[in-house]
Amino acid sequence: MMFQGSMVAIVTPMRMDGTLDEKSLFDLVEWHIASQTDAIIVAGTTGESVTLTTQEQMDVIAAVVKQVNKRIPVIAGTGSNSTQHAIELTLNAKKAGADACLIVTPYYNKPTQNGMYEHYKTIAETCDIPIILYNVPGRTSCDLLPETVERLAKISNIIGIKEATGNLERAKEILKRCGKNFMVYSGDDATAMDLMLNGAKGTISVTANVAPLKMHELCDAAIKGDKALADSINADLMPLHKNLFLEANPIPVKWALYEMGWISSGIRLPLLPLDQKFHDDVRAAMQTAGALELSQSE
Repeated sequence: MMFQGSMVAIVTPMRMDGTLDEKSLFDLVEWHIASQTDAIIVAGTTGESVTLTTQEQMDVIAAVVKQVNKRIPVIAGTGSNSTQHAIELTLNAKKAGADACLIVTPYYNKPTQNGMYEHYKTIAETCDIPIILYNVPGRTSCDLLPETVERLAKISNIIGIKEATGNLERAKEILKRCGKNFMVYSGDDATAMDLMLNGAKGTISVTANVAPLKMHELCDAAIKGDKALADSINADLMPLHKNLFLEANPIPVKWALYEMGWISSGIRLPLLPLDQKFHDDVRAAMQTAGALELSQSE
């Protein structure tokens, strides 16, 4: 199965007391499918995976798989800084029916390049499911280098990477090293268009939570090489690309979806709702993108 286009890193809706809100999650899934989102990534960074229990993570993945019902691909976040725990999460995701798994580099431990290679190799050999690597050194304190990605790309079920450094030259090097059968996805909305124009197959997006149809249209244009159309759409989205990171993701995006009426304002400690001083900036970005016109209440 080919995964490409606008792949939303979906939020995990929560009530004010922090419990999971399955009804809002189902509503979001239906909105994304209606808005031509190309794939859903569940229980990733934006989905607050690090504060979900293992059982909650399994439940959220299974719920999204069931709701989507094979209409678009579902990719499960199953990363951990423990190889054995990552294997457990990945096997659970496969059992739930996920189409692939997105596995972040082992955060906090600071493994060597060989350690990361063995981590992913062990998961891939134990779990018979397509695996997408996820490199985000700004969060993890480790950096999966292009030469290590090239080694991992030779493992048959490691099919691609979410490269979230925002470094276009880095991503181009991975594209060159790993060949056309290895999928490179942007993990940085602000540079996603440029990366897709240079051969990436899509973006795993935070912005797509708030403006799903426009992100689909942007990805479609960029992948087809229509730079003029991509530039025009991206200009409307750029304030969102930037302002959804005024505080740590997913704080601003959850506030935006709350403002649109899609979810309640629940978020889990140690994260707090968006600081009041950023409300106007995020709201202005939503208006530029036409996102407030997409609110559930209208």
